Amino acid sequence: MKIEEMSKARLEKVINGDQNSQNDADLWRVFCERFRREVGDAIYFSWFKSLELEKVVDGIAYLSVPTKFLKSWIQAHYLDRLRSAIVAVLPNVQSIVLEPRAATRLSGGCGGERRGGVIQKEIVAENRRSEPAAGETAKPAAVDGIGGSSLDARFKFSTFLIGSSNQLAFAAARQVIDGLNGAGITFNPLYFYSNVGLGKTHLIQAIAHAGHEMGRRVVYLTAEKFMYGFVAALKRQNFMAFKESLRAIDLLVIDDVQFLQGKTIQHEFCHTLNALMDSGRQVVIAGDRSPNELENLDERVKSRFGGGLSVEIHSLDEDLRRGILDARIQNIRAAHPTFEVSPNVVGLVAKLIDTNGRDLDGAVNRLLAHTILAGAPLTLEAAEAAIRDLIRVKEPKKVKIEDIQKLVATHFNVSRADILSSRRTANVVRPRQIAMYLAKMMTLRSLPEIGRRFGGRDHTTVLHAVRKIEEMASNDVVLSQELDLLKRLLAD
Repeated sequence: MKIEEMSKARLEKVINGDQNSQNDADLWRVFCERFRREVGDAIYFSWFKSLELEKVVDGIAYLSVPTKFLKSWIQAHYLDRLRSAIVAVLPNVQSIVLEPRAATRLSGGCGGERRGGVIQKEIVAENRRSEPAAGETAKPAAVDGIGGSSLDARFKFSTFLIGSSNQLAFAAARQVIDGLNGAGITFNPLYFYSNVGLGKTHLIQAIAHAGHEMGRRVVYLTAEKFMYGFVAALKRQNFMAFKESLRAIDLLVIDDVQFLQGKTIQHEFCHTLNALMDSGRQVVIAGDRSPNELENLDERVKSRFGGGLSVEIHSLDEDLRRGILDARIQNIRAAHPTFEVSPNVVGLVAKLIDTNGRDLDGAVNRLLAHTILAGAPLTLEAAEAAIRDLIRVKEPKKVKIEDIQKLVATHFNVSRADILSSRRTANVVRPRQIAMYLAKMMTLRSLPEIGRRFGGRDHTTVLHAVRKIEEMASNDVVLSQELDLLKRLLAD
């Protein structure tokens, strides 16, 4: 008997725990109804509507959901609560096991009866779209007038490794999913930025994947794709349809926003952001630098970015680099079972390759090539030789004379114009001489060139300043410490 066919009085007795009123056929439906009341409709229909009881064996209830993402989310957020609720309704159950179910099997879940025929084919197709095979790409839901850029099937939350450098970014990304699930939008827009290869594209594609699997209307676009869609809509003379369809989505994810070009395109992009956020839709953006440093972007766009949350993904720490290497090696071993890399070699590579995830991928590929081609054990010496071209010698920062002048002027509370001027008051002469000294010590410029950059002075004036500061620093501890501080600030 289905819940809908129960009398209201009997349903209340069953839900309130009157076991004598229960019938074995009712129990699972009773659990679904009780759990829906407990967690609320928004959470229930987002996460538990497709939950299904497969069987109960030896006190273990085997449950299934359509996708791997749904399984991982429930396990991370609701597993204990789910177990307690099931045990309360199914007295013979002591524990539960949750797994993704096969797409080809008929599925009912907490949301209704088992389905078949044409409807079932649609369910199978949707599950296949949500879970592409390894190495394939998927597309988020498209809207009329513009198609989303392809998503990499590997870039999901389950494969994103967390360390101190990206922990805040990961938490912010999961907050977006909570918001789509009914908790409300907290950070909008959410802006991630980092150097290349540090995981920002992985993270925003994970958000797009998750939103898509939740049934939300998601569009993931690179800036280039957005510009292409904009221009194509103008050519087709259906620009209004393009605008309205793009603004009808639940989640907009934009990657590589630093490449957004053109005043008209940026103007429309800003209007799109305003329309989406004003209507309570989520926007997630990624770029290679902070919003304030996006020189090509319109000030209104940068201002909109600044009104949300900007999160920097920092350089990978050594523990995270080791974890990334372990994961990459494990993936390769699925195709090459004999590929063995010792912990010592992993540690060496993690220490030497400190740039980004792409270089770590390259390092693993080189180790694999050495193993296959040389056919010899992968020693520390062999590993170092294999990745030698990826090891980048850090060059000292090139210090500019302008940087020296600005820093010294700020430090001594004068203006750069004062330092370049002909003024000879004591509060200007000393900073000017210090700046000349630092220019000689920290740049490769000649004395005549330094003189020209300091208001057209003669090289003998620069030489006098350098000797004067050297002599004073040898007898004045405070001045010596100030010079050391300025050198460190310029070198950082």
